[in-house]
Amino acid sequence: MEVRMIGENKKQFLDLLLLADEQESMIDRYLGRGEMFALYDGDLKSICVVTREDEATCELKSLATYERYQGQGYASLLVRHILEHYKGSCETMIVGTGDSPWIIRFYESCGFTYSHRVKDFFTDNYDHPVFDGEVRLTDMVYLKKAL
Repeated sequence: MEVRMIGENKKQFLDLLLLADEQESMIDRYLGRGEMFALYDGDLKSICVVTREDEATCELKSLATYERYQGQGYASLLVRHILEHYKGSCETMIVGTGDSPWIIRFYESCGFTYSHRVKDFFTDNYDHPVFDGEVRLTDMVYLKKAL
């Protein structure tokens, strides 16, 4: 297993990024300024982008694993890698996600705790309704972890 930092041609991973954030224009807001990490185990399994939000805070964005590899621990391994990578250069890692219980439980299992909520984030920022299964997402839930 290997985690690689991707410095160029980040858009080549758009198919996987769109699993985490389904609107390309939203991905374009942070892809250029973020650092991309790709986890390979033979072939590509998971990807994420991390942005620097201020001197002390980094944000985990677009964590995604190909559907056929989900539930095998790849996303957890990638999160552990980036938490270790940013330890010492950031004080806090944050992550924003839809108000989806299974996704929130995943981040809590990685050591994140509830931070705050941005009301109507998905309805205000996306050009179409965003769903997790049959549930329409409206608010962005932020979680945080001290590094």
